[in-house]
Amino acid sequence: MRFRHPDGSIVHLAYCTNVHPAEDLDGVVGQLGTYAEPIREKLGVDRLGLGLWLARDVATALTADAAAVGRLRADLHRRGLEVVTLNGFPYQGFHAPVVKHAVYSPDWSERARLAYTIDIAQVLAGLLPDDAAQGSVSSLPLAWRAPWTGEQRRMAAEHLAELTARLVKIRAATGRVVRVGFEPEPGCVIDTTEDAVRELAGVDPEWLGVCLDICHLAVAFEEPRAALARLAAAGLPIVKTQASCALEAADPADPATRAALSAAAEQRFLHQVREHAAGAVRAADDLDAALRGDRALPGDGPWR
Repeated sequence: MRFRHPDGSIVHLAYCTNVHPAEDLDGVVGQLGTYAEPIREKLGVDRLGLGLWLARDVATALTADAAAVGRLRADLHRRGLEVVTLNGFPYQGFHAPVVKHAVYSPDWSERARLAYTIDIAQVLAGLLPDDAAQGSVSSLPLAWRAPWTGEQRRMAAEHLAELTARLVKIRAATGRVVRVGFEPEPGCVIDTTEDAVRELAGVDPEWLGVCLDICHLAVAFEEPRAALARLAAAGLPIVKTQASCALEAADPADPATRAALSAAAEQRFLHQVREHAAGAVRAADDLDAALRGDRALPGDGPWR
């Protein structure tokens, strides 16, 4: 779906497909008819945007076959769908029985992450609608926070510089602009917008910026106005915004509240928890850890 911003620019709203398992091209195509097209019809709109997730094997197949990209683009158009953004955070196995910390591998210190991101940026350039001004790829916040050595930081900086050079080449070859946004997430090297300003200092803002996830912003107890002002002051653009939700427990020490929270603890994905009390934010890496007696947060402030 498209909306016109008061400044005259077009804002694209997309339905993100990483909620559905698909690790091959047939699975991705199957999602269009099973989920995306019925959603568009239910909304009663002529066109629905998709934020596609293309696993490593899908990206490899499409990068090697320009005709397949053309067929996918035609199929999207036929169904009243369009793609202006890709979710490049999960690499593969996002719907494995247990994902947890594996979602951060490979991280930005590894060339595999660079190669994957370049490939999906190239694919996106071929999928963009003719009238789209640019496309975006969201990526992980460099890595999980530990280990993160000086050598890993140096390698990541080299890879971001190479990524920028390749995005420039994609524009030269295709005429399409694709930008990459790094998504602050609790527990990661880029945990907050303050971390983003520090860790992404020196990147080219024409090509690289931030993917701002509203859920992660809330979990970190960041005030949106201050966060946006911080990024703007640093000249770090918001390449993409993800509208998602976080649970909030006003009284996590209450037994009924803890029982309700325990129902949300599951073994596939991480559910980072933050507690705000006495002017500080305390952290647990997963909801299970927050609820366990020996590793629990104190519970004297609200949890998100």
